[in-house]
Amino acid sequence: MPSRVYKKVELVGTSTVGIEDAIQNAVETASKTLNNIDWFEVQEVRGHVQDGKVAHYQVVLKIGFRIEA
Repeated sequence: MPSRVYKKVELVGTSTVGIEDAIQNAVETASKTLNNIDWFEVQEVRGHVQDGKVAHYQVVLKIGFRIEA
């Protein structure tokens, strides 16, 4: 495997459906403006509670993408 250089950016994905959907929303949205996304890592999971129920999920993640020379 050749040597590569990556950059990481921190994002917060949100969803009313669940954690996986929040991650997918963040990755899909980032891929519209960032090229060569290779991985992500979840840093934090939190949410909003309304009337005793989970109303919104928030997932803080870092996305890694390759820098091309």
